[in-house]
Amino acid sequence: MIAPKNANMNKAKAVKNDEFYTLLPDIENELYHYRHHFKDKVVFCNCDDPEMSNFWKFFQNNFDFFGLKRLIATHYAPSDLFETRTAYKIEIIRGKDINGDGNPDRHDIIETPLKQKGDFRSQECINILKQCDIVCTNPPFSLFRRYIDLLIEYKKCFLIIGNNHALTYKETFKHIQNNLLWLGYTNPKQFKQPDGTLKKFGNVCWYTNIIHKKRNETLILYKKYDSSEYLHYGNYDAINVDRVADIPCDYEGEMGVPVTIIGKYNPKQFKIIGLLRYLPKNDKLRKLDKQGNKTNNIFTDKAVPIAQNGNSATVYNCETGEYYREIAHRVIIKHKNPQTKESEK
Repeated sequence: MIAPKNANMNKAKAVKNDEFYTLLPDIENELYHYRHHFKDKVVFCNCDDPEMSNFWKFFQNNFDFFGLKRLIATHYAPSDLFETRTAYKIEIIRGKDINGDGNPDRHDIIETPLKQKGDFRSQECINILKQCDIVCTNPPFSLFRRYIDLLIEYKKCFLIIGNNHALTYKETFKHIQNNLLWLGYTNPKQFKQPDGTLKKFGNVCWYTNIIHKKRNETLILYKKYDSSEYLHYGNYDAINVDRVADIPCDYEGEMGVPVTIIGKYNPKQFKIIGLLRYLPKNDKLRKLDKQGNKTNNIFTDKAVPIAQNGNSATVYNCETGEYYREIAHRVIIKHKNPQTKESEK
């Protein structure tokens, strides 16, 4: 009997470690940029305990200001020793009281028990998802891949928070490449943990598929291509650009640029070709053992820059024949309308 209890406690502990509650000011700073998108819409917060969630608090307080039609949240309650309340759905419906009578000035809160723990992957929550227009929440970072795929599968508008490392997940990047996903306006820096303490992050951002002003801003470029300044990859037909600001405005071929380009990406200006892992020239490399783990052996690569497909966890040094842990990612882009001499006339 002891083993199952310990397993249950460990599972519950893992769930708690994945809970980070978004601060209200961070929600306010981002959401007000999208206000006109929410009018007469059904909003679903499917990873939110209303007693703790500032997403629920924000939409409840701004229900009329945003002109919402309906607000829904589902509370996740796993079967463990720490959870004392069952899962439930809570909602506010415009123009109806609890008996369904028309009353546009009254918005009663209706609570309904859930049978499947309130997990966003459950069929019960998916059925609710089908009824909504916009999803807005802070999903578990560990389940981000599955979460974003679910929203795109059911063709939902969304505004959610995630780790910016997810930009380079192959599952996420394909949506970015296909213009089904992009970044929002701001970057939350602190989150509240279940014990009430604050945890700081430097790598969190908003993900959305809702058009906003920054999405269509043209990136102003001033540098011209110089073959002596922009190195060419050793095994991929593209040049390397170390800073987004240094993207040459007149280069017609493919360019490998930092991942930060995604926050400034305008699909009318560039086309995303793919994602590479990149080994900078003269950078220190850490050799891997046979299991793919880093060793204490450090080398310096003096060959040309090396690039390899982003599906691989390592890069290959053609000079030494050794495999090394990747150093950085590069997004491969191409100008749609490069500022060549002919286009400048």
